[in-house]
Amino acid sequence: MSLVFKMKLKVTAAGVLIPKEFLGELEEVEIIQERGKITIATEKPSSSIWQLGTNPAECDVTDLGVNHDAYLTNQ
Repeated sequence: MSLVFKMKLKVTAAGVLIPKEFLGELEEVEIIQERGKITIATEKPSSSIWQLGTNPAECDVTDLGVNHDAYLTNQ
């Protein structure tokens, strides 16, 4: 069973200030607004699709990300 924290905050001209104790040691959060609901996500998706292209090849080729078609077709 997880703990649920709920708080009402006053919206000012600058927006809403979230207390640091809710964020712990986090350095970054993602704010998502959809269908009248605002969500603050504290974890990035761990799916491998989010790492796609971060390390396209482990070799001496430095332009593989740009010229991958030429390498695939040997042109």
